[in-house]
Amino acid sequence: MLRQRIITAIILLLIVAGAVTASTPWPMLSLLTIMTACALWEWWRLVWPRPLVRGVAAFLTACILGVVSRLLVDGQADLQRVFQTILLPLAVLFWAVPALWMVVRAQVPGRCPAAGLALAGGLTLLATWYALAWIFVQYGAAALISLWALIWCADIAAYFTGRSLGRHKLAPRVSPGKTWEGALGGVLAATLWLLATAVWWPDSYGALLLPRLGWPGLVLVGIVLAAWSIIGDLFESLLKRRAGVKDSSQLLPGHGGVYDRIDAVLPVAPAAILLLLLG
Repeated sequence: MLRQRIITAIILLLIVAGAVTASTPWPMLSLLTIMTACALWEWWRLVWPRPLVRGVAAFLTACILGVVSRLLVDGQADLQRVFQTILLPLAVLFWAVPALWMVVRAQVPGRCPAAGLALAGGLTLLATWYALAWIFVQYGAAALISLWALIWCADIAAYFTGRSLGRHKLAPRVSPGKTWEGALGGVLAATLWLLATAVWWPDSYGALLLPRLGWPGLVLVGIVLAAWSIIGDLFESLLKRRAGVKDSSQLLPGHGGVYDRIDAVLPVAPAAILLLLLG
């Protein structure tokens, strides 16, 4: 299993490296589109009982985002207004209210319809695709990779801090392995990453935010985005418990599904872009 995880991780890193260093934005936009379509299929796999509908939805999503990618590169103003004033705020609202409420209650209400959960998945994944694609097109690879790395720092630090120091369970009914100590370690690591990159990595996400918010604002953003990533992780755990599965799929050998790898990105990316737009 470990060998399989390592091989898959190396392949994924090579694909991402090739996409971010390409001379045009299209390889990265294509990668983000495939990622979104796969994650949508997996989200719907957890909440929607009809396989054919899931497959059609993922295929149509990939086709639509292919067209939207062209409009994004062309700087189509109406597209930006729709995403930036409607979809991004709606996605943030979903994570701030119903998703957080379900995580705190440690359950997806039985009366919550599958169609509602499927719609939420479509909304949040489209918003995430736009957030990642927009920051890449507007600000380049440094901004995108540094934002991704903030989430990775929070996740990795939370894992190792929790294993070594974890004593108090964070959400035992949702994800028994997570601890408050691990969460605090993740928040600290993400905040330090944001502050460090603001100083030494030009065009990184931290460097873009610093002139807008100043150092106190940057610290607050690091804390909020790291905490936000935990909500995404716990919410996916809820959906998997509801579906009675361990992984969202087996699309990535040794790692589970695409959604398993980006669950923390879904709440963070839309909020991160709104902070750039409003800062």
